[in-house]
Amino acid sequence: MNNHTNSNYLIPLMFVGMLFLLLGFALGINGLLIPFLQKGLSLSNADSYLVLTATFSAFVVLGYPSGMLVKALGYKKGIMISFVVFAIGLYLFIPSAKYESLPLFLIASFVSGAANTLLQAAVNPYITILGPINSAAKRMSIMVISNRTGWAIAPIFLALFLDLSQANVRLSDIYLPFYIIIGVFVLLGIATGFAPLPEIKAEGEGEERERAESAKIESIDPPKKHIWQFPHLLLGMVTLFFYVGVDTLALVSPVDFANTLGLNNPERYTMHTVVATSVGCVLGIILIPRYISQLAILQIGSLTGLFFSFLIVLLPPQVAIHFVSLVSFAISLVWGAVWPLAIARLGNLTKTGASVLVMAIVGGAILPLCFGWLKDVTLDIQKAYWLFVPALLFIVFYAFKGYKIGLEKEPEY
Repeated sequence: MNNHTNSNYLIPLMFVGMLFLLLGFALGINGLLIPFLQKGLSLSNADSYLVLTATFSAFVVLGYPSGMLVKALGYKKGIMISFVVFAIGLYLFIPSAKYESLPLFLIASFVSGAANTLLQAAVNPYITILGPINSAAKRMSIMVISNRTGWAIAPIFLALFLDLSQANVRLSDIYLPFYIIIGVFVLLGIATGFAPLPEIKAEGEGEERERAESAKIESIDPPKKHIWQFPHLLLGMVTLFFYVGVDTLALVSPVDFANTLGLNNPERYTMHTVVATSVGCVLGIILIPRYISQLAILQIGSLTGLFFSFLIVLLPPQVAIHFVSLVSFAISLVWGAVWPLAIARLGNLTKTGASVLVMAIVGGAILPLCFGWLKDVTLDIQKAYWLFVPALLFIVFYAFKGYKIGLEKEPEY
C-alpha cells in the first residue's frame, strides 16, 4: 500500500518516534497543568464538562478540514502547522489563568484540540503507509510506547516546579512550565521542517484517474468519488470510536472503582492499565508480522477483550477490577491494526479518509459520559461496565467482517 521499502523508512520512523516521545512529554505536562487551572479558576462540574466538550469537539468540527489541509500541503507541512497551533493554544492558557477567564480557557482548550486533530490526521496515515503495510500495527505500537514514555517523564519534570498534590494552588506557578512546553512545540515545528520525512503515497494515490477507471491498477475498486462510498472506512471510524472510548475508560475509571471498593492506593490501578497497554504494544512489536498477522491479532484481541468485559460485570468486584486493565491489554493493538484496514484501497482519498478516522477520537469524551450516566442510574459502577460489551462486540464485528465490506477483493494483512 506504499511505495517505501524496508531500507529507507527506518530513519523517518526513528524521527517520528522521537516526535511522539517529545509530544507525549509536552501533552503529559499539559494534562497535569489543566487540573491546576480548573482548581484555580474554581470551575464547577458543569464547567469541567464544558472544558471536555471544547477539547473533543475539535475532532468532530475540524477532523474533515484537517484531512483536506494535509491533502493540500502534505504530511510534513501538516505536522509542522500542528505544532505551531499547539504552541498558540498552550500560550492562551496563560492569559486565561492570569485573568481567571473561563471563556479564554475554553478557547485555549479548543485550539489545543484543533492542533491535536491536525497532528493525528497527518501522523497516523503517515506511520501506516511508512513501510510494509503488513507491519503497520507494529509501527503504531512503537509510537504508542514512545508517547507513553514521554508521559511518564512529564510528572518527574513538572515536580521540579509545582506541588503535584495541588495542596497550594497558585496560578502564577504554572507560567514557567507552560512557557517551557510552548518552547518544546516551537522547537518541534522547526525540527520537523528539517527532518528527513519524505512525502510518501498510499497505493493508488496520485495515479491518473484514467488508469484507475480502466482497472489497470488495483488501488481502489472500483473508482469512487467520495469517502462516504467506502463502508469499510466508515465502519472503521465507528470501531475506533468504541476503541478510544473503552481505552479511555480503562485508564480513568479504575481509580473510581477502587475507591468504591475501599481499596488502598487506588491510583495504582491506573498504572496497571498503563503497564497492560505497554505490554500489549511490546508483544505487537515482537510478533507482527513474523509470527502473527495484524488482522489475526485484531481478531484474537477483540474476542479476548469481549470475554474479559463479561468477566468485569459477572465476577465479584474485588476480582473484576483486575480485568479492566486486562481489557486494555487485549485491545492494545486495535488502533494500529484498524488503520491499515480502514484506509485500504482509498487511493487519492487516503488523506481525507484519515481525517474521518481521526474524528473517532471523540469517543474518548462520549463513552465516559455514558459510563457516568449508567453509574448514576444503576448506583453501581460495576454494572456501568456493561457499556464495554456492545463496544467490544462492534470491534469483533469489524475484525471479522466489517473491514472487507464494500471491497471487491479482500485485503491481505
